[in-house]
Amino acid sequence: MTGAHAADFPDLPILRGGLTDGLSSSRHNWDGWYVGGQIDYTSADMDFSHAPKSLTNFMLRNSVLQDPVSQWVSLSKNHAQANGFGAFVGRNYQFSDVVLGVEANYNYMNNLSSSSTDSLRRLIVDPAGENPPAGHTHTYDTTLSGSAALQIKDVVTFRGRAGWAAGDFLPYMFGGLAVGRVQASRSATVSYNKFDDYDTTTQTFVGLDGFGNPIFTNTTTHHTDFLGSSTKTQSDVRNNSFVAGWTAGLGLEYCLWDSVFLRGEWEYVRFVSVKDISFSTNNLRFGVGYKF
Repeated sequence: MTGAHAADFPDLPILRGGLTDGLSSSRHNWDGWYVGGQIDYTSADMDFSHAPKSLTNFMLRNSVLQDPVSQWVSLSKNHAQANGFGAFVGRNYQFSDVVLGVEANYNYMNNLSSSSTDSLRRLIVDPAGENPPAGHTHTYDTTLSGSAALQIKDVVTFRGRAGWAAGDFLPYMFGGLAVGRVQASRSATVSYNKFDDYDTTTQTFVGLDGFGNPIFTNTTTHHTDFLGSSTKTQSDVRNNSFVAGWTAGLGLEYCLWDSVFLRGEWEYVRFVSVKDISFSTNNLRFGVGYKF
């Protein structure tokens, strides 16, 4: 008979000191660099309502029409939709179940654009600064015609991410800065006819009364005199203009196998106005990535 030794027992991890979290839980390692590609659906809100404002202010500067015309809202708010594609690269830092990271995300928009064209006609009576003679009223029969268009070509976002590792799932939220490349154009035409309205009264002798006094009748006549007209036009175009903004959103990643993961996310981007056109996007994206 020989003595028994620990090495002669079956090779069980519990005897080898190999008891790991793997017997009770499963935690995927999200730490490291990663890259990937994505497709997206984008919905954009574009507000053209004040696009002609700075153009009309310039054309009508130092005139009595500048203030009233600047208050007019002639164009509409539009909704545009498009598909696109892009890529992303980032770095995760994992602390137990908490995953923090930074990411750069690029998306190309396939003809995400919209435009608006309209006109308004108003009568402006004795605007501030107008000083007609006593008994006279000056009226400007004014028409404002405007148009504006915007196309979002592509967008780059720089994000900070925070997520929670739940096995093979990683729900996360993010926020950061955005830079969009857009093409914007607008135009405005202001035209007016100016009129002077006043009344004159004339007396007509019709005879004598019973005491020999003259009798007169008064006749009031209304006059509308044309004082002149004017038409001014201004346009503005920006091609391949870079516009800053901010972004925020939520996402979920799933480890498919080894270092390959799937991603789905929602992102909101708000941009700084360009040419008095304000706009924002809502994006739904689906992607696949590889973690090194």
